[in-house]
Amino acid sequence: MCVALAAALMFAGYEIAESPGSQLFGKTLVSGPKNERVVALTFDDGPNPPYTGEILDVLRAERVHATFFVVGRAVQAYPALVRREAETGNAVGNHTWNHGHLVLYDNVGLRRTLQRTDAAIFAATGRHTKIMRPPFGSRDWLVLDEVRRLGYTPVMWSVPLAKDWEDPPPRIIAARVLRYAGDGAIITLHDGNRGIVCAHTHTPRLCDRSSDVEATRLIVDTLKRRGYRFVTIPELLRMDSARSATRRVAREGE
Repeated sequence: MCVALAAALMFAGYEIAESPGSQLFGKTLVSGPKNERVVALTFDDGPNPPYTGEILDVLRAERVHATFFVVGRAVQAYPALVRREAETGNAVGNHTWNHGHLVLYDNVGLRRTLQRTDAAIFAATGRHTKIMRPPFGSRDWLVLDEVRRLGYTPVMWSVPLAKDWEDPPPRIIAARVLRYAGDGAIITLHDGNRGIVCAHTHTPRLCDRSSDVEATRLIVDTLKRRGYRFVTIPELLRMDSARSATRRVAREGE
């Protein structure tokens, strides 16, 4: 019983430490300003045709931008989709080469998975990215230290994940997001499944993100009606920098 209790306590502690809002292992971006009607819509695990392209169609029709945290092996397979993401005003972030648990990597492995992905992003878009999201939100002190050494800002999320990978109906995905979306929220959906290249698998169902396409439309329409403006993660970071500069000037003037 004591062993079981100790294991349960250790697991609970791990869950708390690994929660997206935890800053135990170091600072990460979890949300934007709490007093402005802005939200950042993000997508993980792509690119993944045809669903990434369909999501881009929705964003274009709604005249909003999002941030795509891409998996390197999928970028290598579908560079034109990543190029389209960047060329249409969306932001692209690093989600590692193969969506591995970063806490299981040593420093060499961490550098390799991030740099290899960055090289694929640059080959597709002609741009480097300085934002990354750890797969599964998995991180510790060593991971975040190496991430920052490479010049990245680690990005988490503030709205609980909608478990869209379980393929609930679009209205359920949207309802789970909209319940928690507020000022400065960072929302995470998925346009792929851990960067799986479906052309190389016999189970294409794993990559079906059609529900996310319609859920994106529902989420954007609803939040626009509520008066929200959509920003990318780099825009959110610039807003944070501007606020910090304003506070610093105010303190110096006291």
